[in-house]
Amino acid sequence: MIKAEPVKPVLVADEEPRWGYTMEQLATAPMAFREDLFADQVVLITGGGGGFGRAMAFMFARLGAHVIVSGRKPEKLDKTAEGVARLLGKEISTVPMNIRRPADCEALIDHAWERYGRLDLLVNNAGGQYPQAAIDFSTKGWLAVIDTNLNGTWYMMQAAARRWRDAKVPGSIVNIVANVWRGMPQVAHTCAARAGVIYLSKTLSTEWAPFDVRVNCVSPGSINSDGLNVYDPAAALQFKNSNPMRRFGHVYDVGQAVAYVGGPAGSFTTGAVIVVDGGNAQWGDVWPAGKPDYFTV
Repeated sequence: MIKAEPVKPVLVADEEPRWGYTMEQLATAPMAFREDLFADQVVLITGGGGGFGRAMAFMFARLGAHVIVSGRKPEKLDKTAEGVARLLGKEISTVPMNIRRPADCEALIDHAWERYGRLDLLVNNAGGQYPQAAIDFSTKGWLAVIDTNLNGTWYMMQAAARRWRDAKVPGSIVNIVANVWRGMPQVAHTCAARAGVIYLSKTLSTEWAPFDVRVNCVSPGSINSDGLNVYDPAAALQFKNSNPMRRFGHVYDVGQAVAYVGGPAGSFTTGAVIVVDGGNAQWGDVWPAGKPDYFTV
């Protein structure tokens, strides 16, 4: 069992008080699965330079997989790969690319097949957003979030599914989404995009069932990840109050949900959304830019 999170940020490798985990912590955090569960399987994780992506790179490497991480910043990918090599003695593959570009997505899938001769699990983790009142969104800002979180996820899914279909082999996709069930004030752009991914995934899970391609989602709540560092520190600290457990989740809570639904344990699960949120979906609100006075009661 992973220990409950403290309410204060932990230290990361640069020794500044920020959210997230050191790579040393990721290399030793408890796991519920046996360490050979994904032996010889190939797992591709987009957005692997930090946050959930880096945590899953460590976790799947520990589970025996051949891991590929992608992202826009080569230096962040290299840092992940260096940490895995140093702390786990394992090599992972890094591919700088941009999921907004369909050609980059196709090339990334090609890389997996050319290097390893297969791909077993695609984890669409890459994405991003910024907190702002929706009435103030610029057209450029809106399109950037939609293009990354919705379109980029779609490009990756289609490219992977076409290779699995053509090779006549099964495949599995897990999309990291969000708690959209009661709306997401101050991040309406990502709410729209993630809701689109959820219902796109449900649709594709039916269409692609004849190809033996499963499509599922994992929806995290307030997780102690370096992704919290984009928010105002005082607002981020209150995220724990958005769930009835009143704490933050661990990045491995999310990673192990991905391993479950995307791997052998989830072989009869498709079109599902696994919610990992401490109960946030039915209790509490997240205000990433701070709660407006109007809603303080």
